[in-house]
This record gives sequence, C-alpha cells and structure tokens, in this order.
Amino acid sequence: MPMFFFTFLENNDLSGKVIVPVCTHEGSKMGNSVNDIIKLCPNSKVLDGIDIRGSNAHNSLDMLYG
Repeated sequence: MPMFFFTFLENNDLSGKVIVPVCTHEGSKMGNSVNDIIKLCPNSKVLDGIDIRGSNAHNSLDMLYG
C-alpha cells in the first residue's frame, strides 16, 4: 500500500465506517494491504476488497459485474 494511504488512515478517524480496499497490481494481489488497514482502522469494518490485475484494468467493469 502506498505511504500516502498509511498517512491518510493514520490522520483520519474512520471508526464505524465500512472500508472496501481496491487495488491494481501485476501479481501481488492485495499483498498486506487488508491487514495493514485492519491494524490502522481497528474500529472500522474492513471487507476483503477487490484486486484487479493492472493489465486487465480495461476489463474491470466486466470482472466486477459479469
């Protein structure tokens, strides 16, 4: 997860919010992002999220909605 997301999550209270991580990648999928978000936002509900391979991003709506 890029550092600016860490900074954003550290400086904003998302307690009670639902967080849906979305990322593009070229093989690492979500990496440690979901666990990092859970640690930084212990009072939020963090869903599994959506990872989209960057080379398939042009098809992402089809992947999400069938």
